[in-house]
Amino acid sequence: MYLPDFEYYAPASLPEACGLLAQFGPRAKVLAGGTDVLPKMKQEILTPEVLISLKNLSQLTGIYYEKGKGVVIGARATHNDLVDSPVLQEKYLSICEAAHHMANNQIRNTGTIGGNIVNAVPSADLPPILIALGAVVRLAGTGGERTLPLEDFFSGPGKTVISQDEVLTEIIIPDQPFTGSTYIKFGLRRSGALAVVGVAVAVVMEGDICNEARIVLGAVAPVPMRANKAEELLKGKSVTEDLLEKVGVCAAGESKPISDIRGSAEYRQDMVRVFTKRALLKAIKEGHV
Repeated sequence: MYLPDFEYYAPASLPEACGLLAQFGPRAKVLAGGTDVLPKMKQEILTPEVLISLKNLSQLTGIYYEKGKGVVIGARATHNDLVDSPVLQEKYLSICEAAHHMANNQIRNTGTIGGNIVNAVPSADLPPILIALGAVVRLAGTGGERTLPLEDFFSGPGKTVISQDEVLTEIIIPDQPFTGSTYIKFGLRRSGALAVVGVAVAVVMEGDICNEARIVLGAVAPVPMRANKAEELLKGKSVTEDLLEKVGVCAAGESKPISDIRGSAEYRQDMVRVFTKRALLKAIKEGHV
């Protein structure tokens, strides 16, 4: 399989990139790591006439902490950048762990967090844990910048609210009181597999009382989804094995899986039950965010 012909631009600034996207409209596609776009072009799933590379926008690669703002992750940060980041290892180890279990090392060296989000694949690994941690995204376009919660960014499989002239520039995780968080998934291979089911959780524990909980399900709905009823079932209660089992059953009931080659809807629902309980136990017992 060969790449079809296309025009290529590598703008030197963010305004130039947004201007090119506005100029070429739906004919254009942003190129960051290329681990999703280029294979889809070879398979003729995507057929952009213009690729606009972000390779010269080095300001989109940083990962740093800013007091009063939180952890800022540039959209061009690679998955291995997340794994190796001292800031994330200190503040949000669960993101490092989620990135570490993605794909293979070659893909992690090239694929970007921005691409993992913008491609809006329901089984993507990073959106669930980022949503659980309350992440917001910043978008830049020809009309200026805007921010919105990541959980409001997705509108369907492969669809987001990003406008044609906009570029995702950074992901911001505001300071949070969470005492533990984690993301675990089930795939059909031991390593690098797409998630059949993914569950991310973040909790605020005071002794054995759960004061706050966020439970986010991946690969079991058109978009990453909060299990709101399951969260409410857990909040303010003393955590027991029986309660966690009930929370898992509740989350399974909220999920909206489909049947495909990787698993039936019924199987996925039962895995939501199992993995919600397992993720909560891990986040509560390990006590790191």
